[in-house]
Amino acid sequence: MRRFALILMIWPGFLAAEEFRTLNGDEILAALTGQKLDYGEGVWQTFDDTMLTQYFSGRPSAGRWAVREDRYCSLWPPSDLWACYDVQQSGQTIRFVDDGGGTTDGVYAE
Repeated sequence: MRRFALILMIWPGFLAAEEFRTLNGDEILAALTGQKLDYGEGVWQTFDDTMLTQYFSGRPSAGRWAVREDRYCSLWPPSDLWACYDVQQSGQTIRFVDDGGGTTDGVYAE
């Protein structure tokens, strides 16, 4: 019985540690500016304070980023269309959520 009680006491903390929290505009800027996210398998992205972003997936790609209405938005030339995402965070993991509910997770890289 004591083991069961101990598990119940630990379990809520474990679940809370795994939850993602949606960031507002200022929090998105603070979470991304000057950072590099690692998406795994050699794919990464940087977010410069000049609002330029570099994405690497076998070859480099350069674009722009902004925060609009509490969402991360990016523009990848030659397109002139901005794509926007909700941003969530859990510890060192940043999650981008598209309008359809699809997610992409990146972890802060060193």
